[in-house]
Amino acid sequence: MGLGLYTHFPWCVRKCPYCDFNSHPLRGELDETGYVSRLIEDFKKEVDSTRENINTIYLGGGTPSLFSAKALGRFLKSVDRQNISEITMEVNPGALEHESFDAYLDAGITRISIGVQSFDPQQLDNLGRVHTADDASKAAENALGAGFDSVNLDLMFGLPGQSLDAAMIDLEHAISFGADHLSWYQLTIEPRTEFHRRPPMLASDDLRADMSNTGRRLLQESDYSQYEVSAFSRDGSRCLHNLNYWRFGDYFGIGAGAHGKTERYGKIIRTMKPRQPRLYLSGTSTQCVEVPPDELPVEFMMNALRLTGGVETSLFSQKTGLSYEVISDVVDRLVSWELMQPNRLQTTDRGYAQLDSVVGQFLT
Repeated sequence: MGLGLYTHFPWCVRKCPYCDFNSHPLRGELDETGYVSRLIEDFKKEVDSTRENINTIYLGGGTPSLFSAKALGRFLKSVDRQNISEITMEVNPGALEHESFDAYLDAGITRISIGVQSFDPQQLDNLGRVHTADDASKAAENALGAGFDSVNLDLMFGLPGQSLDAAMIDLEHAISFGADHLSWYQLTIEPRTEFHRRPPMLASDDLRADMSNTGRRLLQESDYSQYEVSAFSRDGSRCLHNLNYWRFGDYFGIGAGAHGKTERYGKIIRTMKPRQPRLYLSGTSTQCVEVPPDELPVEFMMNALRLTGGVETSLFSQKTGLSYEVISDVVDRLVSWELMQPNRLQTTDRGYAQLDSVVGQFLT
C-alpha cells in the first residue's frame, strides 16, 4: 500500500474532557505560516530516508480546520502527489473558521472526516464540544455537497446518561445524511483526561453492549459494512490511510506529537515528534525507538485482528521480518478454541467479540 503520511495539527478551540490526543487550546493568533514551514521542513527530512512513494495523507489533530485552505494547500504542494490515492482532513463543525468546503477541496483534500460525536445538544454540552447540533448537520450537508471522494462522520455512543433509544436516534440521524463512511465507537475514559479526573456517570457495561450490538444491526440494515472495530462503509469506501495502519504498514508522522513507524535496516522503528508545539517549532530532534522483536507479534495482531476480514497469513512475516513459526502455536491454539479461522489471521465471530483476550494470547 506504499507509505502513509500522518500530519498533526495540535491546536483546538477548547480541550474536550474525554480527549487524550496531543491537543492544546489555541491562545492568541495562529501562526499558520510558521507551522506549515516547519511541517514542510520535517517532511522533507523524513522522505529523504526512503525511496517508497507516499500513498495516503491524513491531516489530524487537534483541529486541522483551524488552518486556512491556503495554508494547507501550501503544505500539500510540497508533497509529490503523483501516487497519492487519498488525502483526509479532520474537521470539527465549530471550527470551520475560514471558508467553504469547496476551498479545502480545491486545496487538494479528497476525503473529509467530521467530528460530530453527537447530534444531541445535551450530549454535546456533556462532551465539551464547541459546536451545536445545527452546526454538525450543516457541516455534514455542506461536505456531502462539495464533491469529496468520501465523507466520514464520527459518532460516539455510551455517553453520560445516554439511553439505548437516544443512542439509536443519534445513529439514525447520522445515517440519514447518506455519508459513505461512519465511525461508530464507544466513549472510553482515558488516563490524563478531565473525565478521568472527574468521571461522568456512564451506562452499565450491559447497556453499552446493547448499544453496540443494536447499532451494528442498524448500520447493516442501512447498507453499511463493518470492516474494522469502529469503521463502517458503503460501496467499498474504506479509509485507505487507516487500512495501512491496521495492516501494519509503514507511515511517517510529522507535526507536534506525531508518531511514525517505519522499517529501517531490518528493524521496526517508531518515531515521536516533540509534543509541545513550541519545542516542535524550535526543531527539537525526533525520538526514535526500535520495537523489540519479542513485542512485534502482539503489536502486529493488535492491529491486524481489528479488521473483520483479518489479513493473509504471509503478511506477518512480510511486515515483521519474523518467521510465522513464532506465532503458529498460539494461532493453532486459538483455532482449536474456535476463536480464530484456519489458514488466515482472522478471528471467528466469537473471537471478534473477545478481541482483547485473543490479542492478549500473543503477549510473550
